[in-house]
Amino acid sequence: MGLEDDGLAGITGDRLPDERRIEGDLSDSIRPGSALWALASAGPQLRESAALAADAGLAALAEEGRPRAVVVAGVGTAARTGDILATVAGPRCPVPILAHRSAGVPGWVGAADVVIAVSASGRSPEALAAAEAAARRGARLVAIGAPDSELQALAERARASFVAVPRRAPARLSLWALAVPVLMAARELGLVSLVEADIAETARRLDEDAERCRPDADAYVNPAKELAMNLAGSIPVVWGSSPLAGVAARRFGDMLAANSRYPVVSGELGEVGRGRVGLLDGVFGSLAEGQTDIFADPEDDELTRLRIVLMRDDGLDGDDSSPKPDTRRADAVADLASRRGVRCDVLPAEGGCALERLASLISVPDFASVYLALAHGLDPMRVPAVSEMKDLTLGAE
Repeated sequence: MGLEDDGLAGITGDRLPDERRIEGDLSDSIRPGSALWALASAGPQLRESAALAADAGLAALAEEGRPRAVVVAGVGTAARTGDILATVAGPRCPVPILAHRSAGVPGWVGAADVVIAVSASGRSPEALAAAEAAARRGARLVAIGAPDSELQALAERARASFVAVPRRAPARLSLWALAVPVLMAARELGLVSLVEADIAETARRLDEDAERCRPDADAYVNPAKELAMNLAGSIPVVWGSSPLAGVAARRFGDMLAANSRYPVVSGELGEVGRGRVGLLDGVFGSLAEGQTDIFADPEDDELTRLRIVLMRDDGLDGDDSSPKPDTRRADAVADLASRRGVRCDVLPAEGGCALERLASLISVPDFASVYLALAHGLDPMRVPAVSEMKDLTLGAE
């Protein structure tokens, strides 16, 4: 029985990656609207979103003073913006920040709180339900999403701030367009220190990484292509050495799953040492590496192995806004992997502020997830299972 007979028509790709697919003519992959095009426009995306947020009247949020708590409501990438806000605000933020991934809002939300409802399409049931609940309970509401959408109409009825972000790509490729208005709303509430120079430097970082990861750059000078082929055929394990790096690690896991269709283990090193580091001793770790025949043809070696990606954030010298990250766990994981023969790529955070450092850990891996998809002959813009999941769940309602 073929794919079409199983109802799986439209699923394409090869199980084995081929590096030649990302070294040849990629003109179709960089056309406007494609995944690589969307990632290459991350810098302009960030600048445009910052300008739109500045014109959206967010200053009114400060009139009622500091909130008791902030809830960022949405799913997928929209919810990830709440994680970004929490890590940029840091552990010394004076109020709790919650990324809420379910419909509605927590039962304790009331007039003393702020709800930020985020949806790239403006149609997410979770974001709409959160906005409705916030308005009903008298909480301050900020809505972020596509213009002329249901979310905008709801925000207007509630007389709430709305940041209209044009939707030019799937939500997962529009991270910065959605995250920046969330951060700027928090800035008005006095929860984050985000100056215009931070936004400008982060956008510049994204521009530079897009240039380094451009399709016509060969793998030996393109860090995203190199990372993609390092991960090819493996089980990626992506760990971040700090809360900031942990957000980037989970983001890479999101992108590898959606774009490359790879199963991924991701998280923060603080959790890893309590059990997950045991993966290094498992059947895909040291046990697989121990059975390697150095004389065998690599193409005949069918054992699947772990590949560690260690996102390392050692913090900023002289930064008193947050505790200095503990680098001992990162050193220990790299050492343990080396002893067991498990391959490990280390990606260091760079930049002069939290937002730029986060961008430095996200931008190249974002590109790598797309190049890995292309190496397998997959279309990162078309994920049949995601579309079918939406159809089935909406139909069930």
